[in-house]
Amino acid sequence: MLDLGLPRKDGLAVLAAIRLARIATPVLVLTARDAVPDRICGLNIGADDYVVKPVDLHELAARLRALVRRAHGQPRESLTAQEVVLDPAARSVQQSGEAVTLSTREFDLLQAFMLNADRVLSREQLEQQLYSWGKEVESNAVEVHIHNLRRKLGPALIQTVRGVGYMLLRDAPKP
Repeated sequence: MLDLGLPRKDGLAVLAAIRLARIATPVLVLTARDAVPDRICGLNIGADDYVVKPVDLHELAARLRALVRRAHGQPRESLTAQEVVLDPAARSVQQSGEAVTLSTREFDLLQAFMLNADRVLSREQLEQQLYSWGKEVESNAVEVHIHNLRRKLGPALIQTVRGVGYMLLRDAPKP
């Protein structure tokens, strides 16, 4: 997320420098500049999305999820790993064609894992996905949610990588 009203340098200059350096990181511009020429300029310089303040936080979160999906090469709505299918738009999960009921935090955690399938995510990274800034996080909250996901979806889906974090396996492990 890039605010155009930065204290030392204009955000459009930062965006131009990022794109000139061929950095492909998705950029969502979040700004109070609402004129059509400003939006056109931001998108033409290389913004992947342009959102004008004030913005509904649910819309902003949905736009960020869409950017992450595209960045991970998953423009389609559903995410799949092993026998689990997650539909972010419907906030639904199925395993082997059967609906699975998850809490909000479990769903968000599973979505973070599925967007990063076969990559190790640290506990800190998972906490950032689950909790907004300034929220108190119980010391074992992530572990509790992972335990619940394993109970509901099976133990083979999410693996513990000792001393590092956790990883969701896109394909079932071979016996």
